[in-house]
Amino acid sequence: MPAAALSSNAYADLPEGEGAQWKTLSATRWAASASHIYGRGVTSSETWTWLHSPSFRATPLDMKAEADRHFLMGINQLIGHGWPYTAPGIEYPGWRFYAAAVFDEKNPWWIVMPDVAQYLQRVSFMMRQGQTINDVAIYLPNDDAYASLTPGRDINLRELLAQRVGRDLIPQLLEAGYNFDFFDDDAFKQVGRVEKGALALGANRYPIVILPNVETMRAETYQRLDEFVRGGGILLATGQTPSKAPGLKASASDHSLIKERSQRLFAAANAPGRLVQNPSTSIKDVIGKLAAPDVAFAAGARDIGFVHRKTSDADIYFLANTTNAKQSVRATFRVEGMKAEWWDPFNGAVAPASIENQNGKGSMVTVDLEPYASRILIFSKRSLPGARPADPAAAPSSIDISNDWKVSFSGNSTPANYSQLHSWTDEEATRNFSGSATYEKVVNVSREMLEPKRKVDLDFGEGRANSRTTIAIGNADLAGSACARGGGGLHQRAARRQSLVSSLSP
Repeated sequence: MPAAALSSNAYADLPEGEGAQWKTLSATRWAASASHIYGRGVTSSETWTWLHSPSFRATPLDMKAEADRHFLMGINQLIGHGWPYTAPGIEYPGWRFYAAAVFDEKNPWWIVMPDVAQYLQRVSFMMRQGQTINDVAIYLPNDDAYASLTPGRDINLRELLAQRVGRDLIPQLLEAGYNFDFFDDDAFKQVGRVEKGALALGANRYPIVILPNVETMRAETYQRLDEFVRGGGILLATGQTPSKAPGLKASASDHSLIKERSQRLFAAANAPGRLVQNPSTSIKDVIGKLAAPDVAFAAGARDIGFVHRKTSDADIYFLANTTNAKQSVRATFRVEGMKAEWWDPFNGAVAPASIENQNGKGSMVTVDLEPYASRILIFSKRSLPGARPADPAAAPSSIDISNDWKVSFSGNSTPANYSQLHSWTDEEATRNFSGSATYEKVVNVSREMLEPKRKVDLDFGEGRANSRTTIAIGNADLAGSACARGGGGLHQRAARRQSLVSSLSP
């Protein structure tokens, strides 16, 4: 795998990646790009590796948060890591694998695994519908990477290419509202073509191509990109423009041909290409003047990710908040003349979404996302009946249930009494307790609360972010933001213990 090019996935029936680093050239995005190019409907990823340390501290909210980052990279089949074997007679909680979370019957969270699984099933299903819509194709300069190898150095082509792409390009593209795939010379040769101002790779059409810090380029590839620009495509380069032909057998005339083409595309008067050479220049500002983003988020929504898929009669957007802070932003989707619906991936419920504005640039919708929350937004021609407004006069008053709780712990016959509702980890006697506990309180409710079709919510309050934490494990540091407490749905169940969403630091 380390020395194999992305185009080698032409011979793979099921591309698979790993790693939840969604703003880098990860193995996960590498696999998803290959699936999109070669028409593979399913892309797998090894998921939840190094999710938490110690491994039993991984919560359902940790699982969801990492799974969402895999979905954001184009994954639609998750391979959970892992289910460690424990021999008979081993003391509870049994053995565990050092690099994985523990997903077996000894994990105290096993009772909510059906909730997690149903969520993953629904999102995976939606992420297999129709065709992926990504605006940007990022060229991978394999020849540059191979040329940088030296004797005694480990060969990992993807890591070498990640250095070429750099740290800033991918985050800026995502934050500006553009999604992307990678491609290389052989993939272009195998399934690529130039088509009406777009670079077509398989069934995908990319109106924007980016050359990230490319030094050498094959003449036939550059010629096709020249055709792409002359047809109206947008070509950008970062750092430098191609100046050489690759390989020891390249002649002076070969190098001259590449230089001349770069001069005409990027440096001549009225050159159609754009070079972003100054590191202080934001590529999202440059690209934003050339093409409308797929999703234009209001300022400050840097960590909301999206996936756009299109069927014959609908546009599907998966949206995920990757932070432990609540996000409420206006977003303009590049879709017009359609109705909008929210599809709840937790329970399958469908409700109409309000389009606030359609001004020729798209449809504006307010997106409310709790910490680590996700939504599916569907645009189609169908109309749903509007929800009946509640009668405020008939709404019963709320009841404060924050005090006088009884908490029973498995294996302990004597319940604890909490004067104020809180997590058992806040109590010294049960701080390290692992297992299930039952919170009980008797509540007197009004007759109005029990009326048919009356909806009653249990409100745990606004989610509160814990402080950022770094854990040292061997020679690696795991850094991440602690999950928020509170919130609704799965968050209510998952947030009863302090938790950490982690990813390998650079």
